[in-house]
Amino acid sequence: MNKKTLVLLVLLCACFGFLYRHVFVDLVSDWYHDDNYSHGFLIIPLALYLAWERRALFASAKPRPSNLGLVVVLGSLAMLFVGVLGVEFFTTRLSMLGIIAGALLFLYGWEHLRVLFFPIAFLLLMIPIPAIIFNQVAFPLQLLASRFGEWTLMLFQIPVLREGNVINLANTSLEVAEACSGIRSLISLLTLGIVYGYFAESRLWMRFILALATVPVAIAANAFRVAGTGMAAHYFGAEAAEGFFHSFSGWLVFLVAFSMLFVCHRLLRLIAPVKAPAAERSSAA
Repeated sequence: MNKKTLVLLVLLCACFGFLYRHVFVDLVSDWYHDDNYSHGFLIIPLALYLAWERRALFASAKPRPSNLGLVVVLGSLAMLFVGVLGVEFFTTRLSMLGIIAGALLFLYGWEHLRVLFFPIAFLLLMIPIPAIIFNQVAFPLQLLASRFGEWTLMLFQIPVLREGNVINLANTSLEVAEACSGIRSLISLLTLGIVYGYFAESRLWMRFILALATVPVAIAANAFRVAGTGMAAHYFGAEAAEGFFHSFSGWLVFLVAFSMLFVCHRLLRLIAPVKAPAAERSSAA
């Protein structure tokens, strides 16, 4: 790295820190106060590790700076300006990634950006999705979980009446609230699925399938949690669906969901086993 590039990097980091200091503070506050995004504290360290892991590829890539990177940086600054004026947190936070990608493209070029594309894209997981999208996803998940809970309770001959996302039992009523919709475990499990796929699987298409598999796995696991809560409330009283049991079941369901993801990976490997390199096959023969 030459002196000019180093000076530019230092200046860019200083400007970046100054421009985004309030954005980052608000983002950390969301991680701390919103359980849906508490995994955000792990995203930056993991992204830095992924970038560090690519240091040899980054160093071997030939620098070919592109002026298009400056356009990306200016566009990202415009996003920041519009987001601040409109109090749109998602836009301001997303612009941070645009600044990083644009600066990398401007200083080094496309090949270096390609090397660090995954660590930069991984940072998307630390940004809470817009409330309008969150609500559009959460409510259908609430209805799906409550409907599955109703079917399961009926299967066990437990009297139940469902009204929207409220499950009425003989001795109590259970509301499948937004926190119980499963979106929390869905977001966290998606993050874990991407990390697990990256370290446990070398094939890109398999990593993609594992990431997609987290969606039905998380939904199914949360639906079983709602059904189990209803059964506990029926047999042991309303207190069984609250307090420690309710909190513990959330952690238990997440562990079950990850176990289901692991089983999915094992099954996929049985269907499509990893092929040995040609050199190993010839030596084995």
